[in-house]
Amino acid sequence: MRLILLTIALTIALNWASACWCQQVPPAPAPIRIEADRMESAQDQSVILFSGHVQANQDNLIINADEMTVRYRGEKTGQSPESGPDAEGLTQQIDAINAQGNVKIVQGNWVATGNTMDFDSEKRIVILSGNARAWQDQNMVSGEKIILYLDEGRSVVERSTQEGERVKAFIYPSSPDKRDDKKTP
Repeated sequence: MRLILLTIALTIALNWASACWCQQVPPAPAPIRIEADRMESAQDQSVILFSGHVQANQDNLIINADEMTVRYRGEKTGQSPESGPDAEGLTQQIDAINAQGNVKIVQGNWVATGNTMDFDSEKRIVILSGNARAWQDQNMVSGEKIILYLDEGRSVVERSTQEGERVKAFIYPSSPDKRDDKKTP
C-alpha cells in the first residue's frame, strides 16, 4: 500500500513540476512585469530588491511575496538600430531570483506556497522552502522543501528535520463521470 501511495505521489509531483515549470523557452519570451511598494537597485552589484506586496507576472505565471531580490548579469552585444542610443548594446539576463515571506506561485490550476523561493537560472532549479505546499486542482503535496529540476522534469519533496514530520500527499482520484466526460469530443 505504501508503495502504491508513493508511486501516486511521485507521479503527481512529476506531472505538476513538468507541466508548470518545464516549458520550452519561446523564441521571444513575454516580458516580466514586477510591481511592489518599493524598489531599490544596486547597479554595481547587478541586484534589484523589490519590497512590499511584490507581484511578478509573466504570461500566466504569477509570483507574490513580501520581498523579491532579482540578480542579473549584463552582457555586451552589438547595438542594433532598434535598441536605440540609450541601450548601448547591453542586455540583461536574470541570473537568480529569491522571494521571501508569504510566497505564492500560481500558474493555471497549479498553486504553490512557502516561506521562501529560490530560482537559479543557470542550473534551472526552483527551491520552495519553509512549509512548502503545492496543489494541482484538489491534489496536494507538502513538505519542508520542494525542489523542482526544470530541465529534468522531476521534483523532490523533503520532510522537516523535526521529529515526526513527514512528506504528505493528498490525492483525489477523479470520479468515473469526469473520466467519461473527457473521452467524449
